[in-house]
Amino acid sequence: MIDKRVKNAKEAIQGIQSGMTVMLGGFGLCGIPENCINEMAASDLTDLTCISNNAGVDDFGLGLLLQKHQIKKMIASYVGENAEFERQMLSGELDVELTPQGTLAEKCRAAQAGIPAFYTPTGYGTEVAEGKEVKDFNGKPHILEHAYEADFSIVKAWKGDYSGNLIFKGTARNFNLPMAGAAKITIAEVEELVQPGELDPNEIHIPGIMVQRIFQGENYEKRIERVTTRKKES
Repeated sequence: MIDKRVKNAKEAIQGIQSGMTVMLGGFGLCGIPENCINEMAASDLTDLTCISNNAGVDDFGLGLLLQKHQIKKMIASYVGENAEFERQMLSGELDVELTPQGTLAEKCRAAQAGIPAFYTPTGYGTEVAEGKEVKDFNGKPHILEHAYEADFSIVKAWKGDYSGNLIFKGTARNFNLPMAGAAKITIAEVEELVQPGELDPNEIHIPGIMVQRIFQGENYEKRIERVTTRKKES
Protein backbone atom coordinates (compact mmCIF):
# COMPACT_ATOMS: atom_id res chain seq x y z
CA MET A 1 0.00 0.00 0.00
CA ILE A 2 1.26 3.47 -0.88
CA ASP A 3 1.39 5.76 2.15
CA LYS A 4 -0.03 9.10 0.99
CA ARG A 5 0.02 10.86 4.36
CA VAL A 6 1.33 14.37 4.79
CA LYS A 7 1.78 16.04 8.15
CA ASN A 8 -0.73 18.86 7.93
CA ALA A 9 -2.52 21.36 5.71
CA LYS A 10 0.62 23.44 5.19
CA GLU A 11 2.45 20.47 3.73
CA ALA A 12 -0.64 19.34 1.82
CA ILE A 13 -0.96 22.55 -0.20
CA GLN A 14 2.69 22.62 -1.22
CA GLY A 15 2.87 23.12 -4.97
CA ILE A 16 -0.21 25.29 -5.26
CA GLN A 17 1.03 28.42 -6.98
CA SER A 18 -0.46 31.82 -7.76
CA GLY A 19 -2.53 31.75 -10.93
CA MET A 20 -3.52 28.10 -10.59
CA THR A 21 -7.04 26.62 -10.76
CA VAL A 22 -8.23 24.91 -7.59
CA MET A 23 -11.41 22.89 -6.94
CA LEU A 24 -12.77 23.00 -3.40
CA GLY A 25 -15.44 20.64 -2.13
CA GLY A 26 -18.39 21.50 0.07
CA PHE A 27 -21.84 23.01 -0.20
CA GLY A 28 -22.30 26.28 1.63
CA LEU A 29 -20.28 25.54 4.76
CA CYS A 30 -21.10 21.82 4.80
CA GLY A 31 -18.09 19.61 4.15
CA ILE A 32 -15.63 22.33 3.20
CA PRO A 33 -11.87 21.63 3.61
CA GLU A 34 -11.46 24.12 6.44
CA ASN A 35 -7.83 23.39 7.28
CA CYS A 36 -6.54 23.78 3.73
CA ILE A 37 -8.59 26.92 3.11
CA ASN A 38 -7.23 28.49 6.30
CA GLU A 39 -3.68 27.62 5.24
CA MET A 40 -4.23 29.10 1.77
CA ALA A 41 -5.61 32.26 3.35
CA ALA A 42 -2.47 32.52 5.48
CA SER A 43 -0.25 32.22 2.41
CA ASP A 44 0.74 34.78 -0.22
CA LEU A 45 -1.15 33.01 -3.02
CA THR A 46 -2.88 35.35 -5.50
CA ASP A 47 -4.74 35.29 -8.82
CA LEU A 48 -6.39 31.96 -8.07
CA THR A 49 -9.29 30.54 -10.04
CA CYS A 50 -11.50 28.69 -7.59
CA ILE A 51 -14.18 26.17 -8.55
CA SER A 52 -16.68 25.62 -5.77
CA ASN A 53 -20.46 25.49 -5.40
CA ASN A 54 -20.29 28.85 -3.64
CA ALA A 55 -17.81 30.89 -1.63
CA GLY A 56 -18.79 30.34 1.98
CA VAL A 57 -19.54 33.41 4.11
CA ASP A 58 -17.63 36.66 4.64
CA ASP A 59 -15.41 35.50 7.50
CA PHE A 60 -15.20 31.77 6.89
CA GLY A 61 -14.37 29.31 4.12
CA LEU A 62 -13.49 30.84 0.77
CA GLY A 63 -14.70 34.16 2.15
CA LEU A 64 -11.28 34.42 3.83
CA LEU A 65 -9.53 34.29 0.46
CA LEU A 66 -11.95 36.83 -1.00
CA GLN A 67 -11.23 39.22 1.87
CA LYS A 68 -7.53 39.18 0.93
CA HIS A 69 -8.29 39.39 -2.81
CA GLN A 70 -6.48 36.12 -3.43
CA ILE A 71 -9.13 34.92 -5.88
CA LYS A 72 -9.10 36.35 -9.39
CA LYS A 73 -11.94 34.23 -10.78
CA MET A 74 -14.74 32.39 -9.01
CA ILE A 75 -16.61 29.59 -10.77
CA ALA A 76 -19.72 28.75 -8.75
CA SER A 77 -23.45 28.08 -8.98
CA TYR A 78 -24.58 30.93 -6.73
CA VAL A 79 -23.36 33.77 -4.54
CA GLY A 80 -24.97 32.54 -1.31
CA GLU A 81 -24.53 34.34 2.01
CA ASN A 82 -21.25 36.03 1.12
CA ALA A 83 -21.73 39.81 0.93
CA GLU A 84 -18.10 40.38 -0.05
CA PHE A 85 -18.46 37.94 -2.94
CA GLU A 86 -21.50 39.92 -4.12
CA ARG A 87 -19.70 43.25 -3.72
CA GLN A 88 -16.62 42.18 -5.66
CA MET A 89 -18.74 40.67 -8.42
CA LEU A 90 -20.92 43.77 -8.84
CA SER A 91 -17.93 46.13 -8.69
CA GLY A 92 -16.04 44.17 -11.33
CA GLU A 93 -13.15 43.35 -8.98
CA LEU A 94 -13.82 39.63 -9.32
CA ASP A 95 -14.35 37.63 -12.49
CA VAL A 96 -17.38 35.40 -11.83
CA GLU A 97 -18.66 32.50 -13.92
CA LEU A 98 -22.06 31.40 -12.62
CA THR A 99 -22.91 27.87 -13.74
CA PRO A 100 -26.11 25.84 -13.24
CA GLN A 101 -25.54 23.66 -10.19
CA GLY A 102 -26.11 20.34 -11.95
CA THR A 103 -23.84 21.37 -14.81
CA LEU A 104 -21.11 22.38 -12.36
CA ALA A 105 -21.35 18.98 -10.67
CA GLU A 106 -21.24 17.17 -14.01
CA LYS A 107 -18.26 19.20 -15.26
CA CYS A 108 -16.42 18.00 -12.14
CA ARG A 109 -17.59 14.40 -12.54
CA ALA A 110 -16.65 14.41 -16.23
CA ALA A 111 -13.13 15.53 -15.32
CA GLN A 112 -12.99 12.79 -12.69
CA ALA A 113 -14.04 10.18 -15.27
CA GLY A 114 -11.73 11.44 -18.01
CA ILE A 115 -14.62 12.61 -20.20
CA PRO A 116 -13.56 15.81 -22.01
CA ALA A 117 -17.04 17.19 -22.75
CA PHE A 118 -20.76 16.41 -22.74
CA TYR A 119 -24.06 17.79 -24.01
CA THR A 120 -26.81 19.04 -21.70
CA PRO A 121 -30.13 20.83 -22.28
CA THR A 122 -29.59 22.89 -19.14
CA GLY A 123 -28.96 26.54 -19.91
CA TYR A 124 -30.09 26.48 -23.54
CA GLY A 125 -31.70 29.78 -24.51
CA THR A 126 -29.98 31.67 -21.69
CA GLU A 127 -26.69 33.53 -21.26
CA VAL A 128 -25.16 30.24 -20.16
CA ALA A 129 -25.34 29.00 -23.76
CA GLU A 130 -23.72 32.03 -25.39
CA GLY A 131 -20.81 31.04 -27.64
CA LYS A 132 -21.30 27.32 -27.07
CA GLU A 133 -21.98 24.61 -29.61
CA VAL A 134 -25.63 23.48 -29.83
CA LYS A 135 -26.78 20.09 -31.07
CA ASP A 136 -30.22 18.49 -31.21
CA PHE A 137 -30.90 15.15 -29.53
CA ASN A 138 -34.38 13.68 -30.00
CA GLY A 139 -35.61 17.05 -31.18
CA LYS A 140 -34.31 18.89 -28.11
CA PRO A 141 -31.39 21.36 -28.24
CA HIS A 142 -28.39 20.66 -26.03
CA ILE A 143 -25.31 22.78 -25.39
CA LEU A 144 -21.77 21.45 -25.26
CA GLU A 145 -20.06 21.80 -21.89
CA HIS A 146 -16.39 21.00 -21.31
CA ALA A 147 -15.03 19.22 -18.26
CA TYR A 148 -13.06 21.37 -15.85
CA GLU A 149 -9.27 21.41 -16.02
CA ALA A 150 -7.94 22.05 -12.52
CA ASP A 151 -4.45 21.87 -11.07
CA PHE A 152 -5.54 20.85 -7.57
CA SER A 153 -8.69 19.47 -6.01
CA ILE A 154 -9.15 19.81 -2.24
CA VAL A 155 -11.84 17.72 -0.56
CA LYS A 156 -12.99 17.02 2.99
CA ALA A 157 -13.99 13.53 4.14
CA TRP A 158 -15.18 11.98 7.38
CA LYS A 159 -12.79 9.02 7.39
CA GLY A 160 -9.83 7.99 5.30
CA ASP A 161 -6.89 5.62 5.36
CA TYR A 162 -3.22 6.06 4.55
CA SER A 163 -3.82 4.85 0.98
CA GLY A 164 -6.35 7.61 0.29
CA ASN A 165 -9.61 5.65 0.45
CA LEU A 166 -12.36 8.02 1.60
CA ILE A 167 -15.75 7.85 3.31
CA PHE A 168 -17.98 10.91 3.41
CA LYS A 169 -20.70 11.46 5.98
CA GLY A 170 -24.26 12.48 5.10
CA THR A 171 -24.73 15.60 3.02
CA ALA A 172 -21.03 16.45 3.37
CA ARG A 173 -20.60 14.07 0.43
CA ASN A 174 -21.98 16.85 -1.88
CA PHE A 175 -19.36 18.28 -4.27
CA ASN A 176 -16.54 16.46 -2.49
CA LEU A 177 -17.47 13.24 -4.26
CA PRO A 178 -17.22 14.40 -7.92
CA MET A 179 -14.21 16.64 -7.22
CA ALA A 180 -12.04 13.85 -5.80
CA GLY A 181 -9.77 12.77 -8.62
CA ALA A 182 -11.00 15.54 -10.93
CA ALA A 183 -7.72 17.48 -10.93
CA LYS A 184 -4.05 16.73 -11.51
CA ILE A 185 -3.54 16.42 -7.75
CA THR A 186 -6.22 15.68 -5.15
CA ILE A 187 -5.72 16.59 -1.50
CA ALA A 188 -8.01 15.05 1.11
CA GLU A 189 -8.33 16.27 4.67
CA VAL A 190 -10.20 13.92 6.97
CA GLU A 191 -11.61 13.97 10.47
CA GLU A 192 -10.29 10.49 11.22
CA LEU A 193 -7.27 8.85 9.57
CA VAL A 194 -6.93 5.08 10.01
CA GLN A 195 -4.73 2.20 8.90
CA PRO A 196 -5.40 0.56 5.50
CA GLY A 197 -7.83 -2.31 5.98
CA GLU A 198 -9.77 -0.65 8.81
CA LEU A 199 -12.42 0.81 6.49
CA ASP A 200 -15.24 -1.42 5.31
CA PRO A 201 -14.68 -1.79 1.54
CA ASN A 202 -18.46 -1.67 1.03
CA GLU A 203 -18.63 1.81 2.57
CA ILE A 204 -15.78 3.48 0.66
CA HIS A 205 -17.03 6.29 -1.60
CA ILE A 206 -13.72 7.25 -3.26
CA PRO A 207 -10.91 4.75 -3.89
CA GLY A 208 -7.40 5.74 -2.95
CA ILE A 209 -6.22 5.78 -6.56
CA MET A 210 -7.96 9.17 -6.92
CA VAL A 211 -6.13 10.79 -3.99
CA GLN A 212 -2.48 11.86 -3.92
CA ARG A 213 -2.23 13.46 -0.45
CA ILE A 214 -4.15 12.91 2.78
CA PHE A 215 -3.94 14.21 6.34
CA GLN A 216 -6.00 14.33 9.50
CA GLY A 217 -7.42 17.79 10.05
CA GLU A 218 -8.10 19.46 13.37
CA ASN A 219 -10.24 22.10 15.09
CA TYR A 220 -13.18 21.82 12.70
CA GLU A 221 -15.76 24.52 13.38
CA LYS A 222 -18.49 23.11 11.11
CA ARG A 223 -20.38 26.36 11.09
CA ILE A 224 -23.98 26.72 9.96
CA GLU A 225 -24.40 29.09 7.02
CA ARG A 226 -27.74 30.44 8.21
CA VAL A 227 -29.51 29.39 11.40
CA THR A 228 -33.28 29.21 10.99
CA THR A 229 -35.54 28.30 13.91
CA ARG A 230 -39.25 28.37 14.51
CA LYS A 231 -40.67 31.00 16.81
CA LYS A 232 -41.66 29.58 20.16
CA GLU A 233 -45.40 29.11 20.44
CA SER A 234 -46.93 30.96 23.35
